[in-house]
Amino acid sequence: MTNSDPIVIVGGGLTAARAIEAIRESDQDTPVVLVGKENRLPYERPPLSKGVMLGNDPEDSAFTHPREWYDENHVELRLGVAADRLDTGARTVTLSDGSELSYGALLIATGSGLRKLDAPGTDLADVFYLRSMPDSAKIRARLVAGSEVVIVGAGWIGLEVAAAARHHGAEVTIIEPQPAPLYGVVGEQVGSWFADLHRGHGVTLRLGEGVERLEGEDGKVTAVVTSSGERLPADTVVIGVGIRPNTRLAEDAGLEVDDGVVVDEALRTSAEGVYAAGDVANWFNPTLGTRLRVEHWANAQDGGYAAGESIVGKEVHYGPIPFFFSDQYDIGLEYAGHVPRDTDAEVVLRGDPASNEFMAFWVVPEGDGVRVLAGMHVNVWDTMDAVQALIRTRAAVDRARLADPGVSLTDLAGQ
Repeated sequence: MTNSDPIVIVGGGLTAARAIEAIRESDQDTPVVLVGKENRLPYERPPLSKGVMLGNDPEDSAFTHPREWYDENHVELRLGVAADRLDTGARTVTLSDGSELSYGALLIATGSGLRKLDAPGTDLADVFYLRSMPDSAKIRARLVAGSEVVIVGAGWIGLEVAAAARHHGAEVTIIEPQPAPLYGVVGEQVGSWFADLHRGHGVTLRLGEGVERLEGEDGKVTAVVTSSGERLPADTVVIGVGIRPNTRLAEDAGLEVDDGVVVDEALRTSAEGVYAAGDVANWFNPTLGTRLRVEHWANAQDGGYAAGESIVGKEVHYGPIPFFFSDQYDIGLEYAGHVPRDTDAEVVLRGDPASNEFMAFWVVPEGDGVRVLAGMHVNVWDTMDAVQALIRTRAAVDRARLADPGVSLTDLAGQ
């Protein structure tokens, strides 16, 4: 790649912004063009269901950088247009406005798109999904005292929106087909603690139930009918049933795709000069020795930067321990690690969940003890470095000592 060949970044989120940061730290001369489907500067998504949704933070707090930053770093912004076609042979990308860009290197940072609920009535007014800044603003406007809000899905988005809705005085019901919130992530034991947390703040949970249909009058939603036949009044419905990687551009270009765009530990795709990072990337993590696709803020933050370094020729072995965080009511939590879905992991609790200050570890047998695959704290701060060290060392630790709050996690990790 020569300095006359631009670096094109397709995507308008945190991954894109972080890639530009890394590129400009090493290379101030190569032209950089950012292509963003939304007519907005790159922004972060966690505030949309946290501080912005609560009304504690202004919307513009989610922007990664002000416009002046892009000007100062000589970044051409092509906002409000999508990348329609990628030709890896000609090294060109065609945009939705008909224009064509040549590239020396290209980063696919297209993130994820929403999974839609397959049920009649989802096209009624006042039925929302949360993925973008406009989505957040529309939902926030509906969260008022006395309103009846039904949330479909007890994942992270559903739980955070529920907490915000209760903060604003709305009546909230969550419908979730699994036996506990976050069942696929934390399992039933810890998921039941999340259920108790929300019940304690006045949320009604309908667990083990799905949605049969949405009903409405004059084009507006009025109720959600569950799979058990229960009719739940609703003037606002928020659907959070997951996301899927936006791989169409890569697939159409003939790149290798398998639950995301397949990349190596340097975030290089199967096509020369093309990289992928963030939600859309399925990468080999050398620390864990396995492939991962991670849909959380930290992966966009770190993966975007790593991709930028890789683009400018630095040696990259992207191997972070996956990490995420959540804020709900007066609870702050952080989670690090990876538990493969086919793993029969045991949960070791450290502290009393009823106190809302505890830790949970997902472990498997190892020698005379257990090996930590993942750990989560609830209001037990400054513990994540030790948790990540426990995961990285892959060492056996004594189960009873792991469960004992009086034993230093740092000592257990051998730091």
